Amino acid sequence: MGYDYLIIGSGLFGATFAYLAKQAGKRCLVVEKRLHLGGNVYCENVEGINVHQYGAHIFHTSNKDVWDFVNHFVEFNRYTNCPVAKYKGRLYNLPFNMNTFYQMWGVTTPEAALAKIEEQRAIAKAEDEPRNLEEQALSLVGKDIYEALIKGYTEKQWGRPCTELPAFIIRRLPLRFVFDNNYFNDTYQGIPIGGYNKLIGGLLEGVETRVNTVFFAHRDELSSLAGTIVYTGPIDEFYGYCFGQLQYRTVRFEQEVMNVPNFQGNAVVNYTDAEVPYTRIIEHKHFECFGQRVYELPKTVVSCEYSMEWKPGMEPYYPVNDDRNSALYQQYLALAKQQPSIIFGGRLAEYKYYDMAPILEKVIEMEP
Repeated sequence: MGYDYLIIGSGLFGATFAYLAKQAGKRCLVVEKRLHLGGNVYCENVEGINVHQYGAHIFHTSNKDVWDFVNHFVEFNRYTNCPVAKYKGRLYNLPFNMNTFYQMWGVTTPEAALAKIEEQRAIAKAEDEPRNLEEQALSLVGKDIYEALIKGYTEKQWGRPCTELPAFIIRRLPLRFVFDNNYFNDTYQGIPIGGYNKLIGGLLEGVETRVNTVFFAHRDELSSLAGTIVYTGPIDEFYGYCFGQLQYRTVRFEQEVMNVPNFQGNAVVNYTDAEVPYTRIIEHKHFECFGQRVYELPKTVVSCEYSMEWKPGMEPYYPVNDDRNSALYQQYLALAKQQPSIIFGGRLAEYKYYDMAPILEKVIEMEP
């Protein structure tokens, strides 16, 4: 065996594992089915703009060690995520804060905003525990915010009525009684200056990689090359779907280069109307261009995102963590625990949605 680790997938989990293993003197081979490295954080430069090809990725953490770790490879900028929601032609700030409450009701003080929310909560309050997402949301924020900013967006995102979605999806809805549009509460956030490819390139520098290589097409040959396999793909696919397929939501992107320097004035605009088919529009320029710099590039690139039910051949994005799929995953997890020479890690292998920083924390704790 020529390698200590065969790493399947070059996304953030695989690339970080490879880097730390190399630092520990281990030999790694990283194989990637796509034509490029980086998994879903891969960026493509279009008209001088780093376009997030697989959806927006915004790094945020309160862990200074993790922040220092990523900034060792590439400096991160000061981007602050302040998404905007558009509902029936009106704009609302997210997350729900005093700006949102003013836009919704015209209230100007925290006391007035809280009174309005408490009034609507009281109307929605049920004697029993909320049975579904709709009842949960109504009990937390009331009818107005739910119908304008949650219901349509959530049903498009998951492809199911809110009355059929489990309450735990939205167990908490943060309400901020301050004029603060910063979506995250973390101490640090930003985007790599020059795009995420620089981060992945730094992590994989000096590591042997193969792109355009499908593991399952060369499974026996590749598996014989290393003592341990690190697998970051779908766990059910690894086991040949022997218990059945796990369900995912996927995203279709419609990308367009526009002959204007500034299309929507914000990186992220959510469309919460049920009648609008897409969930949001990303204007990639605003992740890295600020102030007058926006107008120094004469064009802009936008991506419309359409949430869809996953089918074989599509890219799986979001696990559907309902009772059926959670039970099915546990069956695959039991198989995985019987194979200590295989490490399953990441969003697909663990059937769990991860932000980027927790992925890094997990791999760092593993000490490859």
